[in-house]
Amino acid sequence: MNYSSGTPWESLAGYSRAVRLGKFVFVAGTAASDSEGKVQHKENAYEQTKYILRKIERSLTEAGSKIGDVVRTRIFVTDISLYQDILKAHNEFFHNVRPVCTMVEVSSLISDEMLVEVEVDAIIQ
Repeated sequence: MNYSSGTPWESLAGYSRAVRLGKFVFVAGTAASDSEGKVQHKENAYEQTKYILRKIERSLTEAGSKIGDVVRTRIFVTDISLYQDILKAHNEFFHNVRPVCTMVEVSSLISDEMLVEVEVDAIIQ
């Protein structure tokens, strides 16, 4: 089953925010953009990451999952020197979950205002 968060990027590119296949839930790369595509917290990696993880949490809930089911996170950042702020937010959501995590610096995201993009994989317990 496919789930949307309603951002313009989803219909533009033809993808779903999340897909559930049995007990597996995959959440697409998620940035700090609202339903109109406006980037939130433009110069704050910590707040962008929190915004993203709240958005991911809503998608997981809609798919019948939860943060505690997450087994993998992938974090794409435009400036790796911001890693402490990003990981601080990540820890606030996943401190007790402890999924495997990868962080990669990329040259850019869709918008120059986007500092972080996160995707997750979950297995419903």
